[in-house]
Amino acid sequence: MKVLVIMGSPRKGNTYRAVRKIEEVMRSKGDAEFEYLMLKDVNLSHCCGCFSCFVKGEDRCPFKDDAPLIEQKMHDADGVIFATPVYGMSVSALMKNFIDRLSYIFHRPRFFHKKALLLSTTGATGLKDILDYMQLVASVWGFEVTHKVGVVTPPMAIPRKKELANEQKLNKAATIFYDALMRKERSSPGLRDVIVFHAQKASFGELVQDSPTDHAYWKEQGWLRPQAKYYVDVPVNPLYNAIGWTAEQVLRRKIRKDMREAQK
Repeated sequence: MKVLVIMGSPRKGNTYRAVRKIEEVMRSKGDAEFEYLMLKDVNLSHCCGCFSCFVKGEDRCPFKDDAPLIEQKMHDADGVIFATPVYGMSVSALMKNFIDRLSYIFHRPRFFHKKALLLSTTGATGLKDILDYMQLVASVWGFEVTHKVGVVTPPMAIPRKKELANEQKLNKAATIFYDALMRKERSSPGLRDVIVFHAQKASFGELVQDSPTDHAYWKEQGWLRPQAKYYVDVPVNPLYNAIGWTAEQVLRRKIRKDMREAQK
């Protein structure tokens, strides 16, 4: 199995060592090939918010950098580990810039046959918010988030008991991720995933003129069909689908109303 690590730390410190522990455990279970993409070493421009990637397509971005290469590496991998330290109660600047630069994927998701493991380290606090944020990003991009793990690694020595607790967390994360990669098939989506799908279906189904690239992409994927329940053919909880469908209809009516008022 091929695992791509997208490393949001500018150094090979606690976050890097945590991923290497996961690699060690996974390699002990079977054949696992790891590639580390250190974001500090790639050429990624800062998004300028011009909307070109949204409206015209990612190939029309004014910046010619390593974004296409990074996306291709994610496509080539079986699973991706997104790893970042907590900086200023958020993801690192490197990780945030990576997310911003590839934000066109929020509109045109594509990694539905890939698994993701989310990892963060902190000196004290902030893990929950960062891991929740990265889960939202990865799931909207299409990844099946198999697990998220956070470890507290303060800049001073910690008791052996806490070291062992961190090791147990990383061992568990590695095992879950390895088993998910071996499993191949995708799990059913959660309620938030279904709601996001229907919300995007409403937006890109209605905004034909304002979002032509998104509309064309969604139409080509077959996601605008009335019977489409999710991005891929997996079982969807009927209750989740009913809630998502209702949200879709409400949003469609709002978009149509806003468009009528804008034309006055």
